[in-house]
Amino acid sequence: MKIYRLHKKQYLPISKKEAWDFLSNPKNLATITPDHMGFNILSGAEKKMYPGQIIQYIVKPFPFYSTKWVTEITHVREGEYFVDEQRFGPYDLWHHKHFIVEKGTGIEMEDIIDYKLPLGILGRTAHSLFVKRQLEQIFEYRERQLNKLFASNIAEDSHLTLKPV
Repeated sequence: MKIYRLHKKQYLPISKKEAWDFLSNPKNLATITPDHMGFNILSGAEKKMYPGQIIQYIVKPFPFYSTKWVTEITHVREGEYFVDEQRFGPYDLWHHKHFIVEKGTGIEMEDIIDYKLPLGILGRTAHSLFVKRQLEQIFEYRERQLNKLFASNIAEDSHLTLKPV
């Protein structure tokens, strides 16, 4: 069993409250997801984020293939972090931690995603051939979009790494 980790940090020159208000609102996920992913929220984003919240999406991870993705918000500490876990979707495991920490005149946003692909060796092969690259591109897009929305002075400490756990 191979579990992978994507670890992303990004500095934004905004207040912790502004970051939290944007990042903890599931409706904003479409703004920071590439259009080709066909991301569409079906249900569950009507209320402010809370533990136990179930959110259903449609995503299109590959051309001509879309799937339902169901996540549960399992932990929330207002203004500091939240965790979403896949309950149904394209991964065998998807555990995504979102942290917001004040840093200098802004915040550091940190995402830690532990994930596992289905299909054993086929899933591991798919990871090395295209899944890893696709996830990197999605989070690079997200970083660019957040910079456009919020950043005028981007710190040098933004980086992205993806490695097995």
